[in-house]
Amino acid sequence: MKGDPTGARFGKAGYRLRVLITMKLVVTTLTVIAIVLAERTLTSRVEERLQQSYLGELSTVQRSQELRQAALLERVRTLVKRARIHAAIEDDALDLLYPSAKDELRDLMARDSDALSAHHPAYSLRAQFYRFLDRYGRLIPVAPTDRAGTLSREEEESLPLPAPPRPVVEIGYVNRTTENALSPVSEIITAPIVSFENGDIIAALVLGFETSSLIPAVAEGGLRRGVWLDGRLHMTAVSEAQREALSDAIRQGAGPENFPESGVRRNLAGEPHLIFVKQLNPNSAYPPAYDVIAYPLAALAAQKSRVRWQVIGIGCLVLGAGLALSHALSRRLTRPVEQLADDSDRNRIQREKAEAELQSTHAELQRAARFSADASHQLKTPVAVLRAGLEQLRSNGEISPDTIDEIGTLIHQTYRLSSVIEDLLLLSRMDAGRLELTFRPVDVSRILDAAVDDFSAQPDADTMVLSSRYPPALMVSGEQKYISLIVGNLIDNARKYNRPGGRIDVSAWEQDGATRIRIGNNGHTIDGEGQRHIFERFHRASMGENVPGYGLGLNLARELARLHHGDVILLQSQDDWTEFEVRFRTSHTPHPSPFGA
Repeated sequence: MKGDPTGARFGKAGYRLRVLITMKLVVTTLTVIAIVLAERTLTSRVEERLQQSYLGELSTVQRSQELRQAALLERVRTLVKRARIHAAIEDDALDLLYPSAKDELRDLMARDSDALSAHHPAYSLRAQFYRFLDRYGRLIPVAPTDRAGTLSREEEESLPLPAPPRPVVEIGYVNRTTENALSPVSEIITAPIVSFENGDIIAALVLGFETSSLIPAVAEGGLRRGVWLDGRLHMTAVSEAQREALSDAIRQGAGPENFPESGVRRNLAGEPHLIFVKQLNPNSAYPPAYDVIAYPLAALAAQKSRVRWQVIGIGCLVLGAGLALSHALSRRLTRPVEQLADDSDRNRIQREKAEAELQSTHAELQRAARFSADASHQLKTPVAVLRAGLEQLRSNGEISPDTIDEIGTLIHQTYRLSSVIEDLLLLSRMDAGRLELTFRPVDVSRILDAAVDDFSAQPDADTMVLSSRYPPALMVSGEQKYISLIVGNLIDNARKYNRPGGRIDVSAWEQDGATRIRIGNNGHTIDGEGQRHIFERFHRASMGENVPGYGLGLNLARELARLHHGDVILLQSQDDWTEFEVRFRTSHTPHPSPFGA
């Protein structure tokens, strides 16, 4: 009934109920989203910390291995230069080779009476055995009394090279079959022995070393390492079931040589692991061996589970508090809700209108950028065809010298046109937001040196004086080819708009975390109206009517500088002096220059 206050009360109550239900749904949804995002963020951080721990542990192990191998290689290179070993080989006294080597290698060979433990760091620098190969890579027999280390027949058969020794150190790995071997795998280093007389390779020394550091007997919670050799995995820090599962994972990945560099995750006997495989002896003549690393992820899974339940518990408390608060707020929000709805409708209409206009403007900009890029790209081919035709026409011997000169002028114009097309392509890529920079330390002093050298090759360089002042190794952050283009455009601009007998000054320095480059020149100054439009595309002031160019250089330089988080500005143009300044972010990380030392 119209005007019934009872119906109005029921309508308000129903409206408030709808608002209350809506608010509770919103609070519940937001809380659930927050719980999911928080759980993902926290578990991601847990995984990042584990990865950092793993990478730190792996880096320490690899660094230790690199230092050990470098020390071994240095000792081996020293040993192959011993005079007594050379004398026995060059004099063909092979019966004296091993007795002579026994004395020379006494300090290197590991002995049963050594006080060092097998797990002592210095023990890995002691050799288990040594042998000699002839100039063809074949094994020189050893007598039992030579004390060159015990090897079985199968182990000795794996020492010869498949070809004559190369002038490099070869690294290989051998399966041990003797019972007294501390590790199932030994590392062998084969170094060529070069004649003192003619520099030819006359033999090779083979040394075997302990690899227990690659196959640790105990690994608690940390990474587990092993060696994959001849289709078999040697890893004692895991159970037999895990070792079999790991071997199957390597074989299923098309072999260790095709194993992903980023590693894979696999369950080994029910326990998750992160697995990496890396070749230990790349470019070696010996069969390849691989370093197999398995990092257990059980602790990560347990920690992620704890974090997940903690987040869910806290989220439930927050949800309860939010529902209680929504009940109280719903009463207040029902009063001005009609006004808010009206305001929302008006705002929605204005927003949709603004979005439509923005979308239309964006589409027009995209079409303009695409047209510029397509037009520039399509012009490259006809210009190249035109240049080729002019070159062919100029080579015709039947035309006059004056005609040849005119054709040469046209060919020069095609090169200028190609340069403009390249600039337009670059500008269109920047307008479309498709130009991506790779920021690296760049030596801008080298770039300035090259630009100054290029200036001296210009035909009118003799009519001007160029002075430069900047320190060496001035490093900025950016991409070298674009920084070179910026500097080249500014110096070329100073040259073109200079007067005969004028001066060009180039200076650079670092100040307040920025590197500043100033390029000034004599010549006609730029008036106030010209200064406001100097960086616009295709803008050419009245003084530039007789100067070659198309008005793209300054605009291109400024746009590229801004992409480098810098800028190009006109500092001054008065009293017969015009000066521009370009700024870049300074990089304090040294980086080798591509121009060479």
